[in-house]
Parts: sequence; C-alpha cells; structure tokens
Amino acid sequence: MYYADTEILFPMRVAPALRDLRGRKWRRLVDGVLEAPDGSTEQLAFGLLLIRLAGCLTCHPDSYRALRGCTACATQVIRRHRGADDDLAELFARAKVDVERYLSAQRQGAPLVAEPVYGAVGEP
Repeated sequence: MYYADTEILFPMRVAPALRDLRGRKWRRLVDGVLEAPDGSTEQLAFGLLLIRLAGCLTCHPDSYRALRGCTACATQVIRRHRGADDDLAELFARAKVDVERYLSAQRQGAPLVAEPVYGAVGEP
C-alpha cells in the first residue's frame, strides 16, 4: 500500500486506538488482547475479527478505506457496529475458534479449507 497508515491486513498496532470506542466489555476484550504475547491466539483472533468486520480482504490501494488508513477504517467499523459489545465478544470467540482450528490442522499437517464467518451473531 502507498499510505503511511495503510497495510494489507489489519495491523495490531491499531488495537490500542479501538479500546475506548465502546463499553466496558469491549475495553476488557481489547485489554486482554493487548496484554497477550505477540502472535498469540488472542492477537491472531482479534486481527481476524477486524479483518472480517472491516473487509480488509477487499481493500485495495485506490479504495476510500485505503486512502483514510487502517486506524480510521477500524475506528469507524467498531463505532458503527450495530450489535452490542456482547455480539463483538461472540464474534471474537468465533474467530479464536477458527484460529485454533487452523493452527491445530497445520500442526497435524492437514490442509484446511477455511469457512469464513461474516454473518451477524446467531447466523450460521
């Protein structure tokens, strides 16, 4: 990407900026992720959550999102999320299960076909 605050996928360096955008449960979730070691399941799951919510896979250098940068994009996504903090926590838990499943399959040498979960909480 061509812009200083724009990366290909959600960067964890943006996570502290998201901490105070919602309620207590969200702050605790972000704090837990920030306290986890780099590359931990929690950090990978948080990145996956934001990649799914922000649509990082469809961002490209000429897009409005890329022009604004990852911090502005992620901030807007979290502020505008229509669900409650409980919904975000559930989506995080799903992302964590997906990460754990993927890592387990990789350790066993089995190929894994990812099944992305983009729907709202409660949807399959």
